[in-house]
Amino acid sequence: MRYGAVSLPATLPVAIWGWKELLGLCKLKVVAVMLVCVGVGMALSTQGVPPLDRVIFGLIGIGLSACSAAAFNHVIDRHLDAVMSRTAKRPLAAKRLPVVVALAWALLLATLGLGLLAWQVNDITAWLTFASLIGYALIYTAFLKRATPQNIVIGGIAGAAPPLLGWVSITGQVSAEPLLLMLIVFTWTPPHFWALAIHKRDDYARAQIPMLPVTHGLAFTRLQIWLYGWLTVAASLLPVVIGMSGVMYLIAAGLLNVRFMYWNWRVWKGADDQAPIQAFWFSIRYILGLFGALLLDHYAGMFHHFFG
Repeated sequence: MRYGAVSLPATLPVAIWGWKELLGLCKLKVVAVMLVCVGVGMALSTQGVPPLDRVIFGLIGIGLSACSAAAFNHVIDRHLDAVMSRTAKRPLAAKRLPVVVALAWALLLATLGLGLLAWQVNDITAWLTFASLIGYALIYTAFLKRATPQNIVIGGIAGAAPPLLGWVSITGQVSAEPLLLMLIVFTWTPPHFWALAIHKRDDYARAQIPMLPVTHGLAFTRLQIWLYGWLTVAASLLPVVIGMSGVMYLIAAGLLNVRFMYWNWRVWKGADDQAPIQAFWFSIRYILGLFGALLLDHYAGMFHHFFG
């Protein structure tokens, strides 16, 4: 290929294509949501502004580790992904990328991420992040996902870790407050994911994955979404109960919970086939809204304390 008098290497498009596929293994949108929760955990862990170096190295290290877990998930699930419409175009499922390359990429990301956390943040964050990686990539993906319809509940412990990781990366210790933040994500995960599972029930059945709508039917799953939705509402109010957040967060959480339960109610009633996927997409905005409100309330309270 020529542009004017300059010759470009014929391999350049292939190199770009290769990087696109490697980044496709990282589930960057999911990781971005996770890093928001990490960042809020960091901010809430201190009365002032957290140390910038801990924030930067913590976000990079945890982000790389999360990308590694996502890549391991692609490797382990490649045969299941190939028979599901939602995932059939993934790099490994579509055989656009060799498995050995994906595995090497996952190992490299894990090594860089965990190494950075141990070197520049603290050992406990590195170990907790490693435990989360193992919990998601191996315990959930390789075992629980195929073994029990409660896979997303049990495996949700690993997925709920981001705010805890953020908190510990700044303080170097585990306390009640980050565990409460973790509880919010943990209770939110089943209604969030089961709504998608209802929408993609035929895919999961075809792949023989024992998701709740496949093993226990749609009516039972809708009821569980409704009940877990109320558990999420209760958990979301606990920061106010323990004095961790104030009126600003309470108002925002109240408004978000009304909308969240409206969609869960629509799913529970089962009259609208599009309600589950709409509930799924709103649930992402819901968790981002909750953690954003926690952040705003925290810094508003700090501003009032110093200048009020």
